[in-house]
Amino acid sequence: MFKDNLIQLRKLQNMTQEDIAEKVGVSRQSVAKWESGETTPDLEKARLLAGALGVSLDDLTNYEPRENMGLGVPPKGRYLFGVVTVGDKGQIVIPAKARKVFSISAGDQLMVLGKEGEGIAIIKTDDFLALADMIRNEENR
Repeated sequence: MFKDNLIQLRKLQNMTQEDIAEKVGVSRQSVAKWESGETTPDLEKARLLAGALGVSLDDLTNYEPRENMGLGVPPKGRYLFGVVTVGDKGQIVIPAKARKVFSISAGDQLMVLGKEGEGIAIIKTDDFLALADMIRNEENR
């Protein structure tokens, strides 16, 4: 898990083992041992490594691509919660992890935004209105 995520993220960012070693403050050989699974970094080095790769420590160490449609580790703060099915009346069920991460509870109002050819987005109504107010205030300056 860890070693595969490390390799995938390093290659995705076009970094060499030497690049990683320099950012984390270890030798290239240490990085090679991490990628081979021979050793693992201590907690502080793992934290620095996650930061250098732009992902959370949890995703670097625990992310399972096979549980996430085969996709690699997402950038920090980005999520793939899974697939939902649209019901007869257009309803969807928001995955539990998404509700937890974004503090969505029963009774909350959500805005559905969309742009043809690009997709749709769902945002809490209060957050959308706060964003709209912020933009309006910036325009009035």
